Amino acid sequence: MTDETANSTETQPIGPDATLLLVDDDAPFLRRLARAMEARGFVVDIAESVAEGLAKARRNPPKYAVVDMRLQDGNGLDVIGAIRERRDDTRIIVLTGYGNIATAVTAVKLGAIDYLAKPADADEVFAALTRKPGERAELPENPMSADRVRWEHIQRVYEMCERNVSETARRLNMHRRTLQRILAKRAPR
Repeated sequence: MTDETANSTETQPIGPDATLLLVDDDAPFLRRLARAMEARGFVVDIAESVAEGLAKARRNPPKYAVVDMRLQDGNGLDVIGAIRERRDDTRIIVLTGYGNIATAVTAVKLGAIDYLAKPADADEVFAALTRKPGERAELPENPMSADRVRWEHIQRVYEMCERNVSETARRLNMHRRTLQRILAKRAPR
């Protein structure tokens, strides 16, 4: 993770309310990111679980938040919902090691402004948090492979079927066991 400051022409200033809530169950990553964001001017609060994130979001909703999608005690989407209940101007970024389009769409519908796959470095997080509304992120150097596009489609249908394997297999015209094997594997690159 780098600690260099992002190009100021591409981002907007943090502003007077620089409160940032980081929610992630990867303690070393969480602490590195917290130090890097403090160096960039944020007032950082951390949470290592959904329960802790919910409590902090309800007690003092932040202006900025970076929330991991999957935590040991639940789903980071719950933390996003709690923040949105208390504050509608929070700029929320979702981080995950299990990136797929379906969960990205869900996160955006709940109010996230961006979705970054782990490992994301401090520069990427800072740029996403401070990007001007309507400004587009840079295109990735390496677009998704055909295998990844297929995996994303399967994940989207799986989410649409409310994570019901049998219904997803039926809709994809695929054997249920084959689908279970695909779902058990990590996403292709």
